Amino acid sequence: MGNNLTVSLSPHDHGSETTRKLMLGVLIALIPAFLVTVWYFGYAAIMVTAIAVLSCVGFEYLMQKYLLKSETRINDLSAVVTGVLLAFCLPVNIPPGLIVIGSLVAIGVGKISFGGIGNNPFNPALVGRVFLFLSFPVQMTSWPVPKGFLTGYLDAVTGPTPLSVLNESYDKVPVTDVMEKIPSHIELLIGNMGGSLGEISALALFIGFIYLLWKKIITWHIPVSIIATILIFTGLLWAINPSNHADPLYHILSGGVMLGAVYMATDYVTSPMSKRGMIIYGLGIGILTVIIRRWAAYPEGVQFAILIMNAVTPLLNMYIKPKRFGEEVKNG
Repeated sequence: MGNNLTVSLSPHDHGSETTRKLMLGVLIALIPAFLVTVWYFGYAAIMVTAIAVLSCVGFEYLMQKYLLKSETRINDLSAVVTGVLLAFCLPVNIPPGLIVIGSLVAIGVGKISFGGIGNNPFNPALVGRVFLFLSFPVQMTSWPVPKGFLTGYLDAVTGPTPLSVLNESYDKVPVTDVMEKIPSHIELLIGNMGGSLGEISALALFIGFIYLLWKKIITWHIPVSIIATILIFTGLLWAINPSNHADPLYHILSGGVMLGAVYMATDYVTSPMSKRGMIIYGLGIGILTVIIRRWAAYPEGVQFAILIMNAVTPLLNMYIKPKRFGEEVKNG
């Protein structure tokens, strides 16, 4: 008899990438932004991040063990990434109890309730962040002014973010009249401004972006499509009426655009699989971000835009699929 041919299900070839390795790469990419945050906000930034990470890891362990009754997988570092990203979306003076609540919602509602990693339709960190923002608006919109490493921030002086100043001025006074009250482009680039922990330095986030591309952890399609869309949309508004709109570069460097575009919108589970789908997904996030920033009550729209497009991802995966190998053979 000849040799038997064994047929098994795909995949037949396994790559070297693991969830843990990918998550570790994201954490490494976030190091420059974290160091800048500590430089400007001090040891309080370390405390906020540590509480968020420990809470997310702890809740994931308990829920996997006692609710899902499955194998605990906290060593894949996905809960650590969720904790860091949640901390990066928070002000440095937020009460510790609210950080724990945000972590519970991020892991429990945003992740475990859907079956754990790989099943969640929405980015867990953003679920936690938006819950805190809607439930505790006062604490979530109190932004300490950067004072340096030794600052405690329990009784720190607070001030508005660049986007909140712009939002309050729209259709009331010319934007050019308030530009002197908000940081310059250089200050936005290096991080000398009030805001959430992870959004204060566009340069540090961009360095992490280059690392992620170099390591092929993400592709360029989602971040570039988001940033390009915001640049074009705000550029048109600025060209039409420069006295009532900030320039496009200001929109990119301020707020959570870089953090959201590079580290949250690119989440493997909640973003489209195809390259065309990624570009459409990024286009939608960019348009929604500008609409919310310019015409809604909230000065920042990135988190809402990403969550909305997370919900659209299944449709993009359904209708925009990569071509299959081979070709169709017609009879006759």
